[in-house]
Amino acid sequence: MSTPAVSAGAAGPAGVPPAKPRKSVLGTRPWVVVLFLLPALIMLGALVVYPIGYSVWRSLYDETGDGFVGLGNYGDVFSDDATFTALKNTAIWVAIAPALVTGLGLIFAVLTERVRWQTAFKLIIFMPMAISMLAAGIIFRLVYEADPDQGVANAVVVGVHDTFVESTAYPKASAPNWSGMEGPRAKGPYTTKSTVSAGEPALLPLVGIPPDKVPGNPGPAKTAEAAGDEITGTVWLDFQKGGGGEKGVVDGKESALPGVKVEAVKDGDVVASATTGDDGTFSLPKEADGAQLRLPASNFGAAYNGLDWLGPSLVTPAVIGAYAWMWAGFAMVLIAAGLAGVDRNLLEAARVDGANEWQVFRRVTVPLLAPVLVVVFVTLMINVMKIFDLVYIIAPEPVQDDANVLALQLYLVAFGPRADYGLGSAIAIVLFILVLPVMIINIRRLRKEGRR
Repeated sequence: MSTPAVSAGAAGPAGVPPAKPRKSVLGTRPWVVVLFLLPALIMLGALVVYPIGYSVWRSLYDETGDGFVGLGNYGDVFSDDATFTALKNTAIWVAIAPALVTGLGLIFAVLTERVRWQTAFKLIIFMPMAISMLAAGIIFRLVYEADPDQGVANAVVVGVHDTFVESTAYPKASAPNWSGMEGPRAKGPYTTKSTVSAGEPALLPLVGIPPDKVPGNPGPAKTAEAAGDEITGTVWLDFQKGGGGEKGVVDGKESALPGVKVEAVKDGDVVASATTGDDGTFSLPKEADGAQLRLPASNFGAAYNGLDWLGPSLVTPAVIGAYAWMWAGFAMVLIAAGLAGVDRNLLEAARVDGANEWQVFRRVTVPLLAPVLVVVFVTLMINVMKIFDLVYIIAPEPVQDDANVLALQLYLVAFGPRADYGLGSAIAIVLFILVLPVMIINIRRLRKEGRR
């Protein structure tokens, strides 16, 4: 007697339920998954995979694309001086900028919890992120202007310098032929041809300054009066606007020159010195009797005008400063979000155990924020490797080679007058290889955190 076949879906032996049709891990048919992923895969291939592959292929050919040069373009990358400078500057950017911005973001994030108007503070710090790189570059090109009357950076530097160091009083003044003094035509020092004696006031005229541009607001010059054994005299601007007056004579309408240093010199040694007052007069002790009077060069040297921010030595730090101004707000927001999730009980426990605020910050707050700090730091590392806009806009053309970075060198080589797409593609691949390890580290870290 034959055994009847068990129909599909019927119960198996001993009441065991029948096996269900196998489904994919995603719970649906594979072709449905492919159908939904296909548009994304096409875009990924067209916008990422194909450009990378084409750049690798193009980097093996010469500038015209007709001659195969193999790895020759890569050899040029590391042998060309301009590209080597760009590589060196990129290394400086990677070493300094991410650490600087992350540190500033951490400081600002901690400060926001301690200031009264923290929302306004965050807004002010984050506001530069709303400005494009082009606009930020133009702003800092003006900030770094060499003239202190135009550049904010040098205005601050000169202001601080002049607070602690006496600045030159009259950088454009000089002694005229009728002054009775001899010396170079400009910037001094100027020394009287004859010696001076008590009872005969010395007259030390200067020219070279427009009357309406004499520093400060000096009054009219005054002829010094004899004062016993002392040596007296006057330093003044021997020129009247519109003409008039007698040369070498204090006419009463000519401007005094206050703040001028006068030295009495005997046998090359300074025996006494004085500074002119508001009316241009000065007085030296009796030790100056029989000495020559000298107006030292310190009265006429060029005034301190600050630093050459956009010069060859400072242009890279200056551009990094502009970058920090823009991105510190980004770092602050991310770190502040991580700081908001820190358990306050841990901080209070550390304080109860006797830790001061610096110890709490260094040993508790920073370790708890380590994952967020790593995110910010790695993101900024990838970002600075691609920096282009700020360097191109801020650095003047004469020093652009000194501030050059890989991304800018890629643009100049591939799209500049030379238009060498082969070498440009090789630089792009080198830049991609440099960024790749950082991206892999970042992906691994994200996967590790996702498993927690």
